[in-house]
Amino acid sequence: MSEVLVIGSLAYDSVKTPAGSAKKSLGGSANYFSVAASLFSPVRVVGVVGTDYAKEDKEILIRRKIDLQGLQVVEGQTFHWEGTYENDLNEAVTLKTELNVFAHFNPEIPVSYTQSSHIFLANIDPTLQLKVLSQISNPVFVGMDSMNFWINSKQSDLLEVIKKVDILFMNETEVKMLTQENNTITAIEKISKMGPRYVVIKRGEYGVTMYSPEKGYFQSPALPVSNVVDPTGAGDSFAGGFFGYLVKNVQGQPSWSDLKRAVLAGTVMSSQTIQDFSLKALLDLSPAQFERLNQDLIRMTTLEG
Repeated sequence: MSEVLVIGSLAYDSVKTPAGSAKKSLGGSANYFSVAASLFSPVRVVGVVGTDYAKEDKEILIRRKIDLQGLQVVEGQTFHWEGTYENDLNEAVTLKTELNVFAHFNPEIPVSYTQSSHIFLANIDPTLQLKVLSQISNPVFVGMDSMNFWINSKQSDLLEVIKKVDILFMNETEVKMLTQENNTITAIEKISKMGPRYVVIKRGEYGVTMYSPEKGYFQSPALPVSNVVDPTGAGDSFAGGFFGYLVKNVQGQPSWSDLKRAVLAGTVMSSQTIQDFSLKALLDLSPAQFERLNQDLIRMTTLEG
């Protein structure tokens, strides 16, 4: 059976938005990704938490049948991020980052994980992304995410990871920063020459752009959401839906049509995440609700009907 392995952060977030605030609620890239992907497919998690990580928070992942053999529990405090969204809900302002046990995280890949078919390297130190990828035998499809911090501080390592993946996820600000280009389209095409077969640009309320040098561009709108509560984790939820869809529905290398459908699945998942703080709205989404929303999005992207 195919499955997806994610390496990333399991964290507590303190977030303030125009809709309210949440203190030390469940967050982190691996949490958002794995919960989103688990609606479709088996998920394996590689990460680290402190001894303060609540039993009930771990139970959330266990109830979703997420494999936690790769989760380390280390004496100390779990990674904590504090941020706010002010005038622009597409960009968070970081107020505090407490790495805690994540500062000395050394990924240990269980033997059973080394044969994982699909790999997602969430937004963490690119040296750790490389270490994990080097331990995986012949993955079918590999994706990665990153951020401005790694672009500025570890760009050479980041470029090494980019060379080795099938698909790269970034937002518009990040692709412009990495390429030193002011035009998003120019930046996307420049990044595609760095190694990845596909580039996905997350554009928040303006949807998603995917590019392939062979196939060109695919553009998906965002699902209309009238009550945006907290955008935190939307990108990781998108990636989780994207990879979960591929694992469930595609054998071997995905076609361009497969990837377009995966973009729509990811878009549905991210549209749910933003409607509440933490993982609450994402956890409430059922397969039947997903299918209804996915059909809504399909109708939005076609000339027929």
